[in-house]
Amino acid sequence: MPSYSIGQAARLLGVSSETVRRRADSGRLLMDREGPGNRAIDGVSLAAFAKERGAGAHPLPGRSAVTSVRNAFTGIVTRVTLDDIAAQVEVQSGPHRIVSLVTRESVEELGIQVGVTVTARVKSTNVHVDTPRCAAVQRMPDEVS
Repeated sequence: MPSYSIGQAARLLGVSSETVRRRADSGRLLMDREGPGNRAIDGVSLAAFAKERGAGAHPLPGRSAVTSVRNAFTGIVTRVTLDDIAAQVEVQSGPHRIVSLVTRESVEELGIQVGVTVTARVKSTNVHVDTPRCAAVQRMPDEVS
């Protein structure tokens, strides 16, 4: 069974180590001792807690949204860049930074500005590929068959 240090669990949940300790001390997260004094969070318990925590994070307070989009990230707007027609909205949701390109009209109608709480909903039919930052850049042929 996998286990996580308090710091690892905190990073996965997007909270402080002290928050994880309080949750474990209250019994909401199962915690054991690994070795001499090292506390470890049970992986199954952490997964269940993360799922429970995520389920309550989606709706904005006082509002309800009915949607088919399952990937929702509630966060705070950290930057808005406006153009004549388009806008770029950056949202920080726990450890995740989400950038959305929307119309300027939408930003104005929704009252989106730095400091506002929003929910970024992600639905995609595309598959994206990424590589580690330290990977060597290789030249690719002009055509790949």
